[in-house]
Amino acid sequence: MRADLEIIHDWIPAGSRVLDLGCGSGELLASLRDRKQVTGYGLEIDADNIAACVAKGVNVIEQDLDKGLGNFASNSFDVVIMTQALQAVEYPDRILDEMLRVGRQCI
Repeated sequence: MRADLEIIHDWIPAGSRVLDLGCGSGELLASLRDRKQVTGYGLEIDADNIAACVAKGVNVIEQDLDKGLGNFASNSFDVVIMTQALQAVEYPDRILDEMLRVGRQCI
């Protein structure tokens, strides 16, 4: 696992409900699920990454982050993570506001 993902992994409390924005291949969510009994979802737009998530048994939703997180209720996650997707969104201020709305903590 990438070094930054290991650091983030250590920050997430066991049993948390997590939303990973731009989750890539699902590596972080799979590790959190297996090692910390975390539940949650990854959002991803790339078809190959979605297939990799499915292969790992990671709950993944195909979604464009620029469309927002309107399908999630406020405070529905303990932690919302976005590690390498901020530079890829057209409206970073909007997605940051949405992260703060749906998550109790954001990384």
